[in-house]
Amino acid sequence: MEERAFDRWGQHASVVGLGTWQLGADWGDVDHKVALSVLEAAAESGVTFFDTADVYGDGRSEQTIATFQSSRPDLHVLVATKMGRRVGQIPQNYVLDNFRAWNDCSRRNLGVDRIDLVQLHCPPTPVYSSDEVYDALDTLVAEERVAAYGVSVETCAEALTAIARPNVASVQIILNPFRMKPLREVLPAAREAGVGIIARVPLASGLLSGRYTRETVFAADDHRTYNRRGEAFDVGETFSGVDYTTGVEAAAEFSALAPDGYTPAQLALRWIIQQPGVTTVIPGARTPEQARANAAAGRLPELDTATLAAVRDLYERRIQDQVESRW
Repeated sequence: MEERAFDRWGQHASVVGLGTWQLGADWGDVDHKVALSVLEAAAESGVTFFDTADVYGDGRSEQTIATFQSSRPDLHVLVATKMGRRVGQIPQNYVLDNFRAWNDCSRRNLGVDRIDLVQLHCPPTPVYSSDEVYDALDTLVAEERVAAYGVSVETCAEALTAIARPNVASVQIILNPFRMKPLREVLPAAREAGVGIIARVPLASGLLSGRYTRETVFAADDHRTYNRRGEAFDVGETFSGVDYTTGVEAAAEFSALAPDGYTPAQLALRWIIQQPGVTTVIPGARTPEQARANAAAGRLPELDTATLAAVRDLYERRIQDQVESRW
């Protein structure tokens, strides 16, 4: 699979990575053996980048990755984790002592002395502008607790603030055919600065797979049930912030645009990969088959201009007004 560079970090990642939120929590239960088989299928398909967080299943996702890596030392996979959601979401909690404590927990979970990449996990907006926060992150690097650091953001404005900082290696942002605003400013700024872009929520919480209808029922412990109006965290993380009924209808149109040989999900992933400035896209997977299908998108032919134009037209007609003013 093609790999792309995180210029400021000096590392490369497969254009299709693996998001492991599903292997920890908030998507219904996942059996431990199945979770390990998902990691195996992804890595065997050429995936060299796993994304996780300390709060996914209270460390379960990180621990599962550690178990897998200890069983497959022959495979080189970069692991990016996130920190900052274990405490109340106020800027005063984003200090060095807490960073060290969270980092200690993640290093234990992952079974490593130094984490490849740590990201602030969608903190309060003022955190992105704090000199003290970046000084603390620089200290983690100096202490060899982490090799590099980045941020995960909700809004384009937060992304641009972080990109301006000289040691930010990556920005993780929601980017998919139902969330195109980052294309205008964030991706060009990242390319200019040498900051990697990690595209998350690439399938709009599964909408872009084309598998859901208005009648689909999700489990009670699935965020697609309990966070539809932002009850637990930013509503943009669930269906990319798109009203579910609108999303299902637009997803049906989207599915019809898939070229021969592409599933709708692969169309979404291939669309993201083709956006200039994207380093890696991190779809989740609940089964080995999903992991392999996602990875296969990294080897499909590029989409033609007619398909790209049709995807943009759909976004502008059905989605743009719902999402651009907020994120």
